[in-house]
Amino acid sequence: MPTLNWIGKEAVVKHHKEVPFRLLEPVPELSCEKVGAGETASNSTSGNLIVQGDNLHALKALLPRYAGQVKCIYIDPPYNTGNEGWVYNDNVNSPEIRRWLGEVVGKEGETLDRHDRWLSMMYPRLVLLRQFLRDDGVILMSIDGNEHRFAELLLDEIFGSTNRVETLIWKKSYGGGAKSKQVVNLHEYVLCFARNKEKVGVIELPPSDELKRYYKFQDDKVSTRGPYRLQPLATNSMDARPNLRYAISFDGEEIWPEKQWQWSKERTLAALSANELVIKKVRGKWSVNYKQYLRDDDGEERGSKLYSIIESIYTQQGTNELKAMFGDGKTFDFPKPPALVKKFVQAFTHPDSIILDSFAGSGTTGHAVIAANAEDGGNRRFILVEMDDNIARNVTAERVKRVATGYTNAKGITVQGLGGGFQFCRLSAEPLFTAEGQIRSDVTFAQLAEFVWFAETGSGYTSQGDSPLLGVHDGRGIYLLYNGILKDKSIAGGNVLTGPVFDVLPKFADPKVIYAAANRMGGRAAREGITFKQTPYALEV
Repeated sequence: MPTLNWIGKEAVVKHHKEVPFRLLEPVPELSCEKVGAGETASNSTSGNLIVQGDNLHALKALLPRYAGQVKCIYIDPPYNTGNEGWVYNDNVNSPEIRRWLGEVVGKEGETLDRHDRWLSMMYPRLVLLRQFLRDDGVILMSIDGNEHRFAELLLDEIFGSTNRVETLIWKKSYGGGAKSKQVVNLHEYVLCFARNKEKVGVIELPPSDELKRYYKFQDDKVSTRGPYRLQPLATNSMDARPNLRYAISFDGEEIWPEKQWQWSKERTLAALSANELVIKKVRGKWSVNYKQYLRDDDGEERGSKLYSIIESIYTQQGTNELKAMFGDGKTFDFPKPPALVKKFVQAFTHPDSIILDSFAGSGTTGHAVIAANAEDGGNRRFILVEMDDNIARNVTAERVKRVATGYTNAKGITVQGLGGGFQFCRLSAEPLFTAEGQIRSDVTFAQLAEFVWFAETGSGYTSQGDSPLLGVHDGRGIYLLYNGILKDKSIAGGNVLTGPVFDVLPKFADPKVIYAAANRMGGRAAREGITFKQTPYALEV
């Protein structure tokens, strides 16, 4: 498969491994803890998270908790137009890259290595983002023509070209172009790739009102299946399928398709017996239609398809929404309209999915997730990361807070909140490990447990228990002795593995992996099926 090469690629391919792990530090005064229907004070943030900090470091900090758990990633990175004023800030140990630090990337022709900088910035972030996805997860990246051709090849390399789902075309504008000297550009792209395309399954939007109006007939199944529409059973497919060419006996006649039927003979006869076919003569020719009910056998309404061209959602709608909310159209330049991101959320997630946006900007993704939940009663959660402190506090968090709790818009009209909340966090100033390689003294058991679990399994740690047995993975019990988890029952508060300490650990009969500061069990450890790993040295995750 062809791959891209650019200045600095060799230096950034493994840069994500060099980024230190940091902790998330909650900022209660910037969090939104609204207790709504079905919520209690203990879960009033709804499991949502807004993180302020460099997204490369934030992703590294989030990975031990959320690896392999995110259903959908949506990102809207810098388009590299030369107008955004973005700066390459990754501290990569490479002379050719270090000279870029702190320099604003200019327009085409002004900064000759501008595409190299953009690719070097995106590569390690995309590598980390891939690790967040579930096996059936997808990533969507908004981009325009400046980097589209490079972005697609970059995603091919990181996710695999066979996992390309589609390149969506978003018609962002409805006209204009008076200032354009050549072609009037009305569109952007949304690149969609899967972690594993074969596991993504059906992609479907909720049934729209426009679709429902076609379901105008009723029969005796209306109470369970809803109304139905008629669809032709015959098909014009050119594929030679002899088993789909057969006669349907009706009113003493045999009805043959011009080419073939869509269904097998067995399925067709079953539908005929269940009164789910409508057969009649039209101008002397037989017409065979099947009843397509609004609801399936389980009572779920039939969804609509996501088309590769997205229309009737425009950039101006995003600007207008922020203007109505903040009273100023300049709060954030070119915010994506929530309706666009909500469409992706509805198409690619389930009601209990996690959605991640590491270029959060104005908070459109958080807005879209809350709106989708309000519409279908879902319990989706979002993770937003925004680098700029001012934007994170005064735009991203403030917008999501207003959407959740309600606000008075610029016209003085009260807009009801849609529910939910979030926890606001910043990245710790110091990494998890000190310069000497030791675990920081203020790290709690729960915090270190996330990193131990991730180091051992490569997946996110979700348990909030206080047991030294973190869980079982691939038949192995995984233990952590740290920070006095066993209180006064053992030497050094339970940080050292000894015979008496082992005897009071939660029992697990199969192989055990135990992380501790030291092992003083001698040969007994092997007899007990223990693999010992010393902290912090075994945590080079």
